[in-house]
Amino acid sequence: MSYASLPGFSDLILPQLLQAYGFSEQTAAITSFGSGLINHTWKVTTPEGDFILQRINHAVFKEPEAIAFNLELIGEYLEQTHPDYLFTRPMTSTDGSNLIYLPEGGYFRLFAFVAGSHSIDVVQTADQAYEAAKQFGRFTRLLTGLDASRLRTTIPDFHNITLRFEQFQDALKNGNPERIKESAALTRRLLSHTDIVDTYNRICSSPAFSIRVTHHDTKISNVLFDQQDKGLCVIDLDTVMPGYFISDVGDMMRTYLSPVSEEEKDFSKIEVRDDMFTAIVNGYSEEMRDHLSEEERGQFFYAGCFLIYMQALRFLTSYLNNDAYYGSAYPGQNRVRTENQLVLLERLLEKRK
Repeated sequence: MSYASLPGFSDLILPQLLQAYGFSEQTAAITSFGSGLINHTWKVTTPEGDFILQRINHAVFKEPEAIAFNLELIGEYLEQTHPDYLFTRPMTSTDGSNLIYLPEGGYFRLFAFVAGSHSIDVVQTADQAYEAAKQFGRFTRLLTGLDASRLRTTIPDFHNITLRFEQFQDALKNGNPERIKESAALTRRLLSHTDIVDTYNRICSSPAFSIRVTHHDTKISNVLFDQQDKGLCVIDLDTVMPGYFISDVGDMMRTYLSPVSEEEKDFSKIEVRDDMFTAIVNGYSEEMRDHLSEEERGQFFYAGCFLIYMQALRFLTSYLNNDAYYGSAYPGQNRVRTENQLVLLERLLEKRK
């Protein structure tokens, strides 16, 4: 059987992987799976059962061993403290490793496929948003006894908005002069919200805000649902690192509140859906209420502003630097993305009261 037509695969790689997990190439079938943009993912069907095979994007995650370490640490902790929780822990190969490296293909890991589960690419209802927020809150709550400082950082400064703002300022000085000039109006709008950075700096120095085990990538597709659309667990844990709750809540607000994505060019379609906001707050709070300080509970609204503003900064920084980080499928795409996120931020700020 040839696998060269599958993105990210070759006839050389698959036999080695199957052998590493004790499967037979003659009885295994593999197909592309999911809609993730970072890692390549496939479903492997064997007589022994169904599995999810994933190749880690080494360009994004510079130290895949750090991911493997974190998942093993979290898995051991949950097994000891909350054995009933459905944790998608990587399977071990025949030599006892939960991460396989092949010079021809990179880093791979295998998970058991959760039968009867499904994921959702786009939030359609407030109930889905509530279930997702509850699962992300539950994940952090169950890990409150795990010292977050033991986790390794998989993407340094991932949600460090202070650094993102500094990178934006550097792009304004050293970026493409023509793009800097044509983006002057967007720049002024961004600079009018620097209080969001100031608030983040105060949070970082406040003892009322705790560093916890945080997912950092809380889009709806990173939750598994059962057949009744009830949340089962969170998945794609590569970005699990020490962090503040505003990262998880903010990323949900950035990706759930509006009915359109960051790619939408018609900004009139961007709106903040009140029922989605309420669903996120209620779902997350149901699990985390007793673990959040009074000061933290007062920053749910800020969390949305924080993540949306940071993403706008990152998009325009990339645009000014000739799309160096975020690629561009058409001229000006990152400028469009910037304005999209700014409009979303402004729509949210209109609802502050």
